[in-house]
Amino acid sequence: MAKNIKTHLYCYDDHRGFSEDIRKRFTDQSRYTVVSFQTREEFIRNIEQEKEHNFCKIAILSLHDTKEQFEMIDQLTREIKRIDSRTGLILLGPPDKMEVIKKTLKFNIDAYIPKNGNSILRIHNTVKKLISEHSIDIFRKKRNISIYILLGFLLLSILFILFAYFKLPQYF
Repeated sequence: MAKNIKTHLYCYDDHRGFSEDIRKRFTDQSRYTVVSFQTREEFIRNIEQEKEHNFCKIAILSLHDTKEQFEMIDQLTREIKRIDSRTGLILLGPPDKMEVIKKTLKFNIDAYIPKNGNSILRIHNTVKKLISEHSIDIFRKKRNISIYILLGFLLLSILFILFAYFKLPQYF
């Protein structure tokens, strides 16, 4: 059975509108670590510090109605992906501006979620999906290493059999 993967949720919420709801939804401390930030500098500094670790990282960014903030979040998403391309990105925005957000911010966003009554549930489902994708990547790497070891062993066995066939033909 696979062990539980520690997931780190980084919430960038400058108005503290949704981070407490996320903390309430992801209460299991053995599986989730929820950290919220109000400033961009703290947010980027923490992602840079956690860049080398191999746990599942998900950034949840909150958007508001202003066009300047769309550009700032677009720049922030590019910087997050530059620092660590394996970090999942979830954008939480106003429901009436979701089409504008999708057109403005199209750089490696995993989910666009409108702010409404069921947005926390949608965030939870998206986080589960990103955790599954992270686990699949880990198992894919392990599978590839196992296949390379198996192929190396088979090649070594074939070479040993050929060597034995030519050096000791009386056994064949």
